[in-house]
Amino acid sequence: MAQHYFDSDPGAASRPAAVDLVLPDLHLRLGTDRGVFSPGKVDLGTRVLLESAPAPPAEGRLLDLGCGYGPIALTMAARAPGASVLGVDVNGRAVALARANARNNHLSNVDFRHVDPEGRPADGTPPGPEQGPFDAIWSNPPIRIGKPALHALLTAWLDRLSPAGTAHLVVQRNLGGDSLHRWLESEGRPTERAASRAGYRVLRVRRG
Repeated sequence: MAQHYFDSDPGAASRPAAVDLVLPDLHLRLGTDRGVFSPGKVDLGTRVLLESAPAPPAEGRLLDLGCGYGPIALTMAARAPGASVLGVDVNGRAVALARANARNNHLSNVDFRHVDPEGRPADGTPPGPEQGPFDAIWSNPPIRIGKPALHALLTAWLDRLSPAGTAHLVVQRNLGGDSLHRWLESEGRPTERAASRAGYRVLRVRRG
């Protein structure tokens, strides 16, 4: 059976590695492993988001949806030390890596939760900070899970934005960035293209 980065417990044999995320304002060394999204390097879409999105709110609660091993959440935490950042993912191996990366990069204002596809704690613990509300959501969403699952995922989490909150989503144009834009608008969520670079769209979405 094929294993995917959106599996809860990836079966790929562990092969720890490390990558560097170098941005104009910070440098993070991140542990990675097989069975998680883009283990060999920080993927281009994530870099486009981190280099194009405006600064996150200086305070409040911020979310990285589909955090992987943590590059987006950790960048938000470094840029907004007064905020509380949460990263969530269905992949337990990725969440464990993200927690270790937070410790190793000395970022204490960020936490990570292993959740199921509906956003509930995957370990059976009572619902907690993943319920929101969130003042900002940044995400490189898992497009390859298919449209129905993606739409259900985004609906569940965008509903957890605070009334004035904003989400920034990065999506490859060839994988449906423009059709996702149209779908978000059709669902009553005001959406605009905040940036376009290297075949990626960064969509700014409000709760509506």
